[in-house]
Amino acid sequence: MADYIIVGAGPAGCVLANRLSEDPANSVLLLEAGGKDWHPLVHMPAGFAKMTKGIASWGWSTVPQKNMKDRVFWYTQAKVVGGGSSINAQIYTRGNARDYDAWEKEEGLAGWGYRDVLPYFKRAENNQRFANDFHGDQGPLGVSNPISPLPICEAYFRAGQEMGIPFNPDFNGAAQEGVGYYQLTQKNARRSSASVAYLKPIRARKNLTVRTDVLVTRVVVEKGRAIGVEIVDKPGGEKTILRAEREVIVSSGAIGSPKLLMQSGIGPADHLKSVGITPVHDLPGVGSNMQDHLDLFVIAECTGDYTYDNYAKLHRTLWAGLQYLLFKNGPVASSLFETGGFWYADPTAASPDIQFHLGLGSGIEAGVEKLKNPGVTLNSAFLRPRSRGTVRLKSADPADHPLIDPNYWSDPYDRDMSIKGLRLAREIMRQKALQPYVLREVLPGPSLQSDDDLIDYACRTSKTDHHPVGTCRMGHDAMAVVTPDLRLRGIENLRVCDASVMPRVPSSNTNAPTIMVGEKGADLILGREPLPPAVFKGNQAA
Repeated sequence: MADYIIVGAGPAGCVLANRLSEDPANSVLLLEAGGKDWHPLVHMPAGFAKMTKGIASWGWSTVPQKNMKDRVFWYTQAKVVGGGSSINAQIYTRGNARDYDAWEKEEGLAGWGYRDVLPYFKRAENNQRFANDFHGDQGPLGVSNPISPLPICEAYFRAGQEMGIPFNPDFNGAAQEGVGYYQLTQKNARRSSASVAYLKPIRARKNLTVRTDVLVTRVVVEKGRAIGVEIVDKPGGEKTILRAEREVIVSSGAIGSPKLLMQSGIGPADHLKSVGITPVHDLPGVGSNMQDHLDLFVIAECTGDYTYDNYAKLHRTLWAGLQYLLFKNGPVASSLFETGGFWYADPTAASPDIQFHLGLGSGIEAGVEKLKNPGVTLNSAFLRPRSRGTVRLKSADPADHPLIDPNYWSDPYDRDMSIKGLRLAREIMRQKALQPYVLREVLPGPSLQSDDDLIDYACRTSKTDHHPVGTCRMGHDAMAVVTPDLRLRGIENLRVCDASVMPRVPSSNTNAPTIMVGEKGADLILGREPLPPAVFKGNQAA
């Protein structure tokens, strides 16, 4: 028995385990379906390139995307301590101030505006460069600048400026728009995952138990109250019930959390009945409102050896490994996507709606074409999709994969903005500043110019940015799953705390916002006064 049982050791779950166990009077049990983060590629920044190919993940895919010619997308979701923060590209972005102000003003979520959440971003942060109104340097999460940038990155910055896109030294500061280096969740040339930052320093706490390789099959509900969870600790093993004295906290991510709730009989009653599950609590919003960022990309052949592609050759791989071990720099210290920016596809947008990631090679991620000669990739993603998807169960068997349907491009506006973002990426790659580095565009290729051609190209090649949110969203209406204090509507002693509670996807990568949700969620669970709202000069929302 524990006071708090946390299901899922992803970014938010690790934060909760740390913060809830700070008081020795609280006993905390953290359960993770995956294993420990022992794999060396987890801790090497460039190891990200292997993660999208399946290391430390569930191996899930989407259902056919009906608005994208029935394409099935590989959908990497972490299955390891640290969750997505252990396998992602380590990019530390928070979104725009307007994102959170919209949560407060348009979704009615008091306490979740930008000035309210900024202190929690800062509390988490151990920034190696900034200590100011927007950044903290005393938190557990290592945040640093790239160690080994390449000259092509600087040329990309100049190319953006040739198009009128300014250089921005801090996307998480007073303004978001521009091109520049991303800050990264790294410290001392190693990945600073939520596991490394929040769990590793406190593993000796006697009131915290972390169990890995444990599959939670359902939340146990008695008389409208969550009293614990049912687990299986090995394939084919017996089911065991673990009891929670105070609360069960579901923190399994935007796919895993609705999946677990529905397995527990909590969700849309008709759907639960259709897969043979007896409804315990009819909550129609569970698994709805799914949002994700769809990624379109340009790949160009380089005029020479200007990216990391040639390090795939054995002798150069060995040298890169030695360089990293001896000097903590070089290709292995790179996240491979540490350069990017934010700009506008819709000129009337109040804040940037396109995000760029410059990939220092070709074929870096699973399913993306690799060139024979050195190449460079520029990804573009539309940041505020209007399309909404679902997570549903395939069957009543907890071992079955969920039915993941991001429903990409169900709103034509998303398609139009995505294509405009792709055109912006092509234009950047054609600028004079990049001509010494870029020989020719290979994908989409110069023969594809019309919107129809580019839409067809996107349907064949695009990928997820792995930013699912919203499937257990906060709110006050009938489709809301949790209240603003993260309590599940209609069941006592049960909360959800992870990216699934976000009502709208932030205009950025989602790791930092999820850690923020964990930080704020811990205060809500413990009944602490919220951190005082931020005071600063300059405001992204101004």
